[in-house]
Amino acid sequence: MALFAMGDTHLSLGTDKPMDKFPGWEDYVSRMEENWRKLVKPEDTVVIPGDISWGMTFDEVRPDFAFLNGLPGTKLIGKGNHDYWWSTMNKMNAFLEDEGFDTLRFLHNNTYVVGDYAVCGTRGWFFDDETPHSEKVINRECGRLRTGIDAAKATGKEPLVFLHYPPVTTDRECTPIMDVLRESGISICYYAHLHGNAISRAFRGEKDGIRFDLVSADSMKFCPLLISR
Repeated sequence: MALFAMGDTHLSLGTDKPMDKFPGWEDYVSRMEENWRKLVKPEDTVVIPGDISWGMTFDEVRPDFAFLNGLPGTKLIGKGNHDYWWSTMNKMNAFLEDEGFDTLRFLHNNTYVVGDYAVCGTRGWFFDDETPHSEKVINRECGRLRTGIDAAKATGKEPLVFLHYPPVTTDRECTPIMDVLRESGISICYYAHLHGNAISRAFRGEKDGIRFDLVSADSMKFCPLLISR
C-alpha cells in the first residue's frame, strides 16, 4: 500500500482550457495517465493537493473526475486556487456518491491514515498578499491546517501535511502557515502551485526541522512522486 503525490493536474476534459500551450505541458493528460498506470496500484493512495480541474461547476468537472476516478488507487483531493468548482463538503460528497466516483476523497478539515502516516492539509495562501482580505483568509487557512493536524495526531500516526500554496520558497515564507507547522511539530510538508520558471524558486530541503518538497505535476514531468511504500 504505497503513498504517492502529484498536484496541479489542471484537467479540462469538460472545458476548453488545455494546458498544452504552455512549455512542458504538451500532451500532458496522456503522459500523466501513462506514468500513473505504470506506478500506482489499486491499493495505493495518491494525494492531489489542489488545482484539480479548470471546470467551474460540477457539470464541467464531471469528465475530469471520471478520468481521475478511473485511474488506479484512492485519490485524496485538496483545494487549489483554481478549483472554482469547490463547494461545501456535503455537496461535494453528494456529487461523488451520485456519480459513483468511489476512488475520490476530499482532504479538508480532516485526515486519512495511509500506512504509517496521517495525511492532512489545506490550501494555504499567498505569502506576499497584504490586502485587508488576506488576513481573514490566512487566519481561516491556519485554522483549517490546525484542525487537520489535530485530527492527524489523534490517530497516533505521524502527520503528513499537504498544502497547495508553498509555505516557503527560496526567498520568502508565509509566516502564519510556517508558524502553525513549527508549533505543531510537523516534520514533513509537501506543496504544489509552482510552474514553469517559478519552479526554480521552490524550496526543497529542511528548514526549522521541517522537510519540504514540491509536487506540482510539471515539476515532476507528470509522474507521481513515491512518498512511502
